[in-house]
Order: sequence, then C-alpha cells, then structure tokens
Amino acid sequence: MRAARLIRMALLVQSSPGLTADALARELDVSRRTVIRDAQALQEAGVPIRAERGRAGGYHLAPGHRTRLTTLHPTEAETLYLSGLPTALRDLGLSDAADTARLKLSATLLPSLRAAAESSVRRFHLDAPAWFREPSTPELLPELARAVWSDRIVRISYARPGRDDTVTRLLEPYGLVLKAGVWYVVGRVPAGRDGAWRTYRVDRVTALSPTEDEPFVRDPGFDLTAYWQENAARFARTLLRTTATLRLTERGLHRLAAIADPAGVTEALASASAPDADGRSTLELPVESEEVAFAQLSELGADVEVLAPEGLRARFRAHARALAALYGVDGQR
Repeated sequence: MRAARLIRMALLVQSSPGLTADALARELDVSRRTVIRDAQALQEAGVPIRAERGRAGGYHLAPGHRTRLTTLHPTEAETLYLSGLPTALRDLGLSDAADTARLKLSATLLPSLRAAAESSVRRFHLDAPAWFREPSTPELLPELARAVWSDRIVRISYARPGRDDTVTRLLEPYGLVLKAGVWYVVGRVPAGRDGAWRTYRVDRVTALSPTEDEPFVRDPGFDLTAYWQENAARFARTLLRTTATLRLTERGLHRLAAIADPAGVTEALASASAPDADGRSTLELPVESEEVAFAQLSELGADVEVLAPEGLRARFRAHARALAALYGVDGQR
C-alpha cells in the first residue's frame, strides 16, 4: 500500500511541480506528516525530491529528472478507456487503478499536452444514472467483473422478475454494460448446453461462483457494442411480460411516456382507441409486472383507470380506499 502511495507521490510531483505538503496530503488522502515522511523515503530511494519555501515553493524534482515509474500496469491500461466514467470505475472497484494510470500518463506528457488533457477533464463529464434515481452498486458486480476480465465461466443464481423463485445458470461472461445506471452482464451459455447468448441484470444475481474450469475461449467475432445495439430494444421488450388494459385522459396519454417503459408505450399508443364520451382512450400497455406497473401508473393519479388485470385493478382499489381513509372522503380532514 505504501509503495503504491510513494509512486503516486513521485508522479504527482513530476506532473505538477510545486505542490505543497497540504495539497499532496489531500491528493493522497493522508496526513501532512505522512507526506513529509514519504518525501524522505523517496530521497533515500534515490528520487531527487526536495521541498522549497516561498511563493514558488512546494515539492519539486531535481531539474531534468524524470521518474521511470510510468510503465502502465495492464489493469491501469484497461481502465484508461473508462476514465470518463467515475461511477462505473467505483462500481467495478477500479478507481485507484484509474487514478494511478492517469497520473502515469500525465507524467509522460509534455507540459503543453498535459495542460490540454487537464482542460478536457474540466470541460466534460459523463453522468450515467438517470434523474431522480439513486444509483446503487450490485454487491456481486466486482466479482463478476473479475470473471469478465479473466474469461472465467461462472455459475449464477438469478432472481427472475415477477416471480418468487431463482434459477441457476452457467455463463461465459463476455462483457458488462451500464445502461441508465443499471448494470447488465452479457454472456453465452457454454456450447455443451445450448450456446445461446443471454443478458442478465446484475442486481438480480443473488449468488455467483467461478467454476474450476479452464478459461473459456472467446469468440473472436463477438462485438459487445454491436451486440448491445442490436439487442437492446428486443431485450427491453422481453422484460415486458404482462399487459395492462388502461383508460387514460388526454393528459394521461401525454404523461405515459414519462413514467412507463418506452418500448411498451410506443406499442400501446399506436393501438390506442379514439376518445370515448368521457374523453378517455383505451389501450393495452405491456408492463414488466403488476408490481412495477402499479408503481409507474400511480404517478398518473386520476388520469388513468386500470381495467385489467384484476389483480392490478385491486391494488388501485385498495390504494384509493387507503387515501380516502387518510384524507377523508370529502377532503375536509
């Protein structure tokens, strides 16, 4: 741990000469006293680092000296391609490796190029999760990521949506996809079984264990990006396992796209009936489950009436009674 910190300190001083002990302490998440001790350790190891006083003071390396600690570790090199996704790096357990990789890269650049790289970081940031949704890291994501890196077959237990049971699957994990703050694993069932491609939500993986088999051999023709683009819409549609029959006001129709799954809304609006005498249109909305549909459609209030299935209609009936009891039927409570 200390060796990695000493390397980071040397690279920080090389890439940003003049950093004070306090500034280095903040970057390294240590105390000022630890920075001073680490500087002494670097000197003893032959790194010509020195502290200077005054306005142009701070820590510097001897003129002309450049550390040779800039060779990237494979894990650090891999994380460079994810360096614009801080949330993803944190979820995968790669934040420290990415920080060190960026420092190493910065230390190898000319000052003018280094300034350009720092400028881009200040101007662009990617925030992957959707609005009003607190992102959570699936507990098994780092372990699954290690299996993806090492091409290890895994045995997973998966909680199927809308059911109370779990299934066990063997999977060759080819890649991970972060979609609107939700992680998915894309993989293939081993060829000895059916060789089919599968996509699973990582937060529904309840157990995971790598097998003792040799690493699986990747299909050289598999392109994760192309696969996801071709299958994302179809995959989203497969999640919509049941249908709700609804009557909606004109305002409800307009708001439907903001609260339900786009794949189902597009299909439903295309077949909606003309407004009836009450100004309501009837349509069939594909939904993931009655539980999910209740959470989504509750946002429409009186602009939606659920006609079927009866289980979902009963949920709204009970919800309406609870609200009436809470606020009073006449609204005078």
